[in-house]
Amino acid sequence: MTALSPPASSPRTTCGSLLHELQIIWDEIGEGDSERDRMLLQLEQECLDIYRRKVDLTRKYKSELCRTLADSEAEINRLVSALGETAASFPRKKAKGSLKQQIAAMEPLLEELSAKKEGRIREFRETQAMITRICGEIAGNGGFVASGDEQVDESDLTVKRLGELKGRLKELQNEKNLRLQKVNSYISVIHDLSVVMSIDFFKTVGDVHPSLRDNLNAQAKSISNETLARLTGTIDSLKGEKQQRLQKLQGLATTLIELWNLMDIPAEEQKKLSHVTALISSPVDEVSRHGCLSSEVIEQTEVEVERLNVLKVTKMKELVFKKQNELEEIYRSVHMDVDSDTARQILLNIIGSGNVDLSTLLASMDDQITNAKEHALSRKDILDRVEKWKFATEEEKWLDDYEKDENRYSAGRGAHKNLKRAEKARILVGKLPCEFT
Repeated sequence: MTALSPPASSPRTTCGSLLHELQIIWDEIGEGDSERDRMLLQLEQECLDIYRRKVDLTRKYKSELCRTLADSEAEINRLVSALGETAASFPRKKAKGSLKQQIAAMEPLLEELSAKKEGRIREFRETQAMITRICGEIAGNGGFVASGDEQVDESDLTVKRLGELKGRLKELQNEKNLRLQKVNSYISVIHDLSVVMSIDFFKTVGDVHPSLRDNLNAQAKSISNETLARLTGTIDSLKGEKQQRLQKLQGLATTLIELWNLMDIPAEEQKKLSHVTALISSPVDEVSRHGCLSSEVIEQTEVEVERLNVLKVTKMKELVFKKQNELEEIYRSVHMDVDSDTARQILLNIIGSGNVDLSTLLASMDDQITNAKEHALSRKDILDRVEKWKFATEEEKWLDDYEKDENRYSAGRGAHKNLKRAEKARILVGKLPCEFT
């Protein structure tokens, strides 16, 4: 068989040229007509299959484009609805051209709406996160949800709903500010009370909540209901403590002044505790000086009162016996008998028993002295009359003796004095019946 030379290559291969080349090859190999028909039929079937597959693929691609177009339109409508926008906000021209052209025409609007949706979702998440955080602060559970963890209902991203959330956030922020003002006000009151009583301020507020101890505000102050209630309770407790301390110190100050007056304590020494006595008539709300109600001041005052009370006992004993002497002198002045030793022994027994307050004993002795003076005054007139009577009777006796003396008129020494005395004696004796009856 003669070898066939390859056909000259044409610049473009087509189905017709290939079929012509196939006919030449069949002629050269002597292929029969039936075989040729069978092969041609097979080629035709294979071509149909290839075209059919291509058509099916193309039809499927068209369906996908239609679905993409429909999905894009649906997504646009869904986004417009979710964002609460109107059709006028996003005008769309009537779809024209091929499917790809229609899809391409929708892409800018879809991208714009998607970007707006993402921005709106961020706003919702941030707003909801702040609401959750403030609610947690108010509830006192310290709850905080990161903005990325907030669940957002993407079917309703309207400006109206966002405005409602922001309105709720504004209300919560106002409530938070009011609570923070209350907390700061309560802390200020606790600070003032702590300063007056020299109490550890940071420990006191730290016991209410650790966040209140941080004066640098590194940690947000707790504003929960529990914290506010505990702050109120702490203030009430501190005010009660302040009232008790003031009353105690006022009582001590009153005792101090009594002791000072009783024992004539020098003014210079009294100045050491003048800051205590200055509180005697002070209302509790006006007491604000630093440390004036501290435990140290109260203890110092108690020590001083105790010291003065010890001195008071000695001083009071001296005063008691001094008054006893005064009482005895009054009795003696009116010639009343007094058992001095017995009276002093009784006083010693009373003082030694400790059953009688020395101030009460002094007051009782003052009453006795007053009564004794009144009694002495009532006896004085009688005693004076008795003294005059005794003197008059003595003068009367002398006058009798004088008149019996025959030498009474002699010019001896002192005669003129006797004459004057006799003259006075006659006058005094003449008054005896009327003055002493």
